[in-house]
Amino acid sequence: MKEPKLPRIDRRNVAALIPAYFEARCIGDVARRTLAQVDHVLVLDDGSTDGTSEEALKAGVEVIRHASNQGKGAAIKSGLRALNARPGLEYIVLLDGDGQHLPEEIPNFLNEANRSHPPMIVGNRMSDVKTMPFVRRLTNRWMSSQISGVCGQRVPDTQCGFRMVRTDLAPLLSECASSRFDYETEMLVIASRHHCRIASVPVSTVYGQEASKIHPVRDTIRFLQLMRRLKREGAAAHA
Repeated sequence: MKEPKLPRIDRRNVAALIPAYFEARCIGDVARRTLAQVDHVLVLDDGSTDGTSEEALKAGVEVIRHASNQGKGAAIKSGLRALNARPGLEYIVLLDGDGQHLPEEIPNFLNEANRSHPPMIVGNRMSDVKTMPFVRRLTNRWMSSQISGVCGQRVPDTQCGFRMVRTDLAPLLSECASSRFDYETEMLVIASRHHCRIASVPVSTVYGQEASKIHPVRDTIRFLQLMRRLKREGAAAHA
């Protein structure tokens, strides 16, 4: 993908997209803090029935709501399509609605965008893992090495959902086949296959009282199936 000449990246031409599912307890605080960093914030409520949309609206941000739960990947794709249709945006920041990502670290992404203008920037928690549970640390490192191999470039923390994508990349990412947590892996591979450089910026490791929505067995199977598919596609492309 050809890297276009971009204007200075700041809060006015960056939008934040927050996929959320049953996050009424945290979403208002996350949305308000995000709105302090960028001018436009969109919460994509993926079919919650706990008041997630209402709490986000109280925080003063825009909300789009799926009528039923479709998966985190589907929520991100809906948000990317909605935001990419709007003029004046250069980048879209993705962050979770449960407080695991610090909106105050969005400037890390803006600074890297102004420095090197990469199509995608992914947060990297692996430079400071003192608060990361040992098993999760090992899992993240193993998965990151596997996914980096498929991508053909090193991505230190492929499991971090705190990301920023350039709007010209959004149409490609909104057409990925995956629709749940495996989507965040596939978007890295799709970007790499289109010769997009993936940059990294340091972000904090935050673990609070949020309950993980990842199902260990089901989502591990999905990940392995995805990796097999992506490797087959890669082999076919080089055949």
